[in-house]
Amino acid sequence: MSNREPEGAGLSDRKIVFASFRPKTGAAEPLDGLLRWMAEHTRNEEGCVQYDLFRVDGDDVSYHLFERYRDAEALDAHRAADYYKRYRAEVADLLTQPIEVLVLNEVDVQA
Repeated sequence: MSNREPEGAGLSDRKIVFASFRPKTGAAEPLDGLLRWMAEHTRNEEGCVQYDLFRVDGDDVSYHLFERYRDAEALDAHRAADYYKRYRAEVADLLTQPIEVLVLNEVDVQA
């Protein structure tokens, strides 16, 4: 175990989510606001280790979330939160296609 790894935190237990969003024409600003609102709430969750929002540079606007949770239970708690349910209800109308979501397990990660 690395000396940089927090005590009691097995890397293999963590859950990583990578999500991609492509806004409809004219919906980039409201999507940006909704995703920032979601980040503000999620970062306060006990099991949230990291929650970062990115936007692709250039004319092809798309947003990407990199999320890291302590374990599967923390990810489940995130998805059960009222603000998560509100976000999911609102985000679909802003997108050209469904959110692309990958749930990943850490294999070889430098902490």
